[in-house]
Amino acid sequence: MKPLLPPLFWFTDFGAAGPYVGQMEAAVWRVSPALRTINLLSDAPVADPELSAYLLAALVKQLPAEAVVVAVVDPGVGSDRAPLAVQADRRWMIGPDNGLLAVAMRQAQDVVAYAIDWSAQDLSVSFHGRDLFAPAAAGIAIGKLPALTRVALPHLIGHDWPLETARIVYFDAFGNAFTGLTGAAFSADVALECAGRRIRPARVFADADPSAPFWYRNSCGLIEIAWPSQSAQARLGLQLGDPVVVQG
Repeated sequence: MKPLLPPLFWFTDFGAAGPYVGQMEAAVWRVSPALRTINLLSDAPVADPELSAYLLAALVKQLPAEAVVVAVVDPGVGSDRAPLAVQADRRWMIGPDNGLLAVAMRQAQDVVAYAIDWSAQDLSVSFHGRDLFAPAAAGIAIGKLPALTRVALPHLIGHDWPLETARIVYFDAFGNAFTGLTGAAFSADVALECAGRRIRPARVFADADPSAPFWYRNSCGLIEIAWPSQSAQARLGLQLGDPVVVQG
């Protein structure tokens, strides 16, 4: 019995509608119909690789060690930004050199970064996810690496970004607000200030006061601001990038 090939995970800002994820899956199928693809996230902060980087880093930690992640939040597509293939703690991440991969790289213990020197003959100027990143990732997953050149980590965009960020980085479908904080060092009495409100912690939704927002450490390992049975985003008027202040 043949061993299973590593799964490919999509992390994009493409949204749930439209042809884009499907086109990338077709590009993978052309390389190997045996490869499995999993849509990890399709609504990353649009055209914002910096905020997306903290969300990607949290999600990548929960993937199997052999995973191959295609990460595309790429407002600079068609420019001279480099395409990267990064191996971080055995997982591969493929995407643009715009900081999107930087936080996951910084949080990993063992990292090697490469510039992808391969390019498709019919490479479009506006969809490198389909024409470059997806087929390159498929080649890596089946053991046929594209042409790669090792690059020094300090040369990459985002190499000096902080490991965490005290900002809102994502809203889920319920209006819960993910921050770029892990809260690993938070004590039980820490409060947050966001949108002019002092926000106290609760263990889970069932323990929280339904008349007020609260924060907790969510299943992705990030500090999340929520409101029981309501949208914290709407009630607090939150926007992506809003600052969060940690109070003792």
